[in-house]
This record gives sequence, C-alpha cells and structure tokens, in this order.
Amino acid sequence: MAAPALKLISHKLCPYVQRAVIALTEKGVPFERIDIDLANKPGWFLEISPLGKTPVLVVGDNAIFESAVILEYLEETQASALHPTDALARAEHRGWIEFGSAVLNDIAGFYAAREEATFKAKAAQLSEKFARLEARIAASPWFDGEKFSLVDAVFGPVFRYFDVFDEIGDFGILAGKPKLARWRNNLAARPSVRGAVSDDYPALLRDFIDRRQSWLSRLQAAKRKAA
Repeated sequence: MAAPALKLISHKLCPYVQRAVIALTEKGVPFERIDIDLANKPGWFLEISPLGKTPVLVVGDNAIFESAVILEYLEETQASALHPTDALARAEHRGWIEFGSAVLNDIAGFYAAREEATFKAKAAQLSEKFARLEARIAASPWFDGEKFSLVDAVFGPVFRYFDVFDEIGDFGILAGKPKLARWRNNLAARPSVRGAVSDDYPALLRDFIDRRQSWLSRLQAAKRKAA
C-alpha cells in the first residue's frame, strides 16, 4: 500500500515551518507545501490546527501540529535518521532543540521591543544564550560533528534572522563566538537550509519588522534613510 501523501501547511516566515521543510528535504521525502496568511487564517486551517499555528503536517486524513511533534513523527516513519542512535545523545539533542525554541522566543522579544532599554536587554539575553551554545557545539561542520542532525535543522532558521538583523546594525549578539560563526556559515550553505524559504524571504522579513513599530523598526527605517 502506498504511503499517504504529505502536505505541509506553512507560513513563509515561520521558523518552525522551516525546521520541518529541512527535515523532509534531508530525508528525501516528497511533500506539498501550502502557504497561508496567518493574519487571515482560512477556516479549514483552524479546523486542523487547534492552536492556530503553523506548521501542520497533513498525512492522509490526519493532521499533526507542533513542529517538535512533526520532527519526531518524521524520525519514526521516514528513513535517513537525523537523531543520534544513542539514547542519551538523542535525549541531549532533544534538549538543545527545546533550547532553540527558547532562542526563537528571545528573537521575537528582540524584534518586538518598543523601547531602547528593553531592546538592549533582549540583545543581552540572546548573547548569553548564544554563549551557552558556543560552549557546546562542535561546528565541525555541524552541531555534534560530521553528521547533520535535527539540532542543525532547528538552528538554520535561527541564524537566518541575523542575515537581515546584520543589515540593520551590529548588536554584538554573535560577536566573539567563532564556532557559531563557522556553524552559521556551514548552515547557510546547506541546500536543505537554503531551500527552506522562498527567494523573497529577506524582503518579507524586512517588511515584517517595519510593521512591528518597534525599536528595531526605527533602526531599520533610519538605516534605509541613510543609505
């Protein structure tokens, strides 16, 4: 019996969607990507997404929501494992995936901060988290060495934000972290990571930042004006 077709319900900027796309691509699994507007969610999407968030993986007549659950489902059902085979190492990787989600929450606070003091506090918080990551990663070339893992799939979208942030200013968040710099470059060159977003991603993210009316929005507008 043929395996059910997979449909990934997506938003173009969602970093959690990108995790799933990277995993599916690394595993060589065909899927259909359906982008929606989260500001105007279709009724059919709300019926299959209890939390109203992307991604949702539709497998035949069933819908799986939450990116971590989707990643684990793909590990259990598809070839080309991205988790370590050792149970303890696998558990540690799951912990760092959760750490990646915490970093994304801090990034959201960074680009949404309305006042300079809050903005700087969020930047310092991110710098501290990345220092913890710098102390752990192998970055030779991937998180834990030679094998690309789900932790790598999680941090590809994290670093992608900084491609646009770096155009706005130097906030010192990734400064003095050479292993992170090497890992970031390796991830940016990985075909599955590059292909997880459309070509207009940078423009979409810049527009998204503009609409936050945040401190970063002001810095971006000032940078554009000065150019």
